[in-house]
Amino acid sequence: MAFKPESSNRQAMSEINVTPLVDVMLVLLVVFIVTAPLLTQAVKVDLPKTEKTDPAPDQHLAVLVIDAGGRLSVDDQEHTLESLPGVLQTRLQADPELLVQFQVDKAVPYGRLAEAMAVAHKAGIVKLAFLTQE
Repeated sequence: MAFKPESSNRQAMSEINVTPLVDVMLVLLVVFIVTAPLLTQAVKVDLPKTEKTDPAPDQHLAVLVIDAGGRLSVDDQEHTLESLPGVLQTRLQADPELLVQFQVDKAVPYGRLAEAMAVAHKAGIVKLAFLTQE
């Protein structure tokens, strides 16, 4: 007796094999679980609170103001960006401890502030400060 395959009884398989899908999803879940804590690293610091005090009068101070129009002034005298190095170098020669305080309007583009900072650095100023409001 010969065993004869019956080709007429063959039908298309209509089941979906979900095992590979589950494997891929588990791998993605493990990757997410491992990387999620790395994305939220931050150092939390509880800073001390103090009362506001008036700063001590500083003899070694030059106040550089950049107004909303981009105009520069040093100690209430208006200057251009080109004349600023000479003014700062003169003040630095008279006072080697010179601190330049920047008072910049918030409407001023960052590029204008960066230019003024670069000019101050080229003039030899090593102490910079920025004034803000509370």
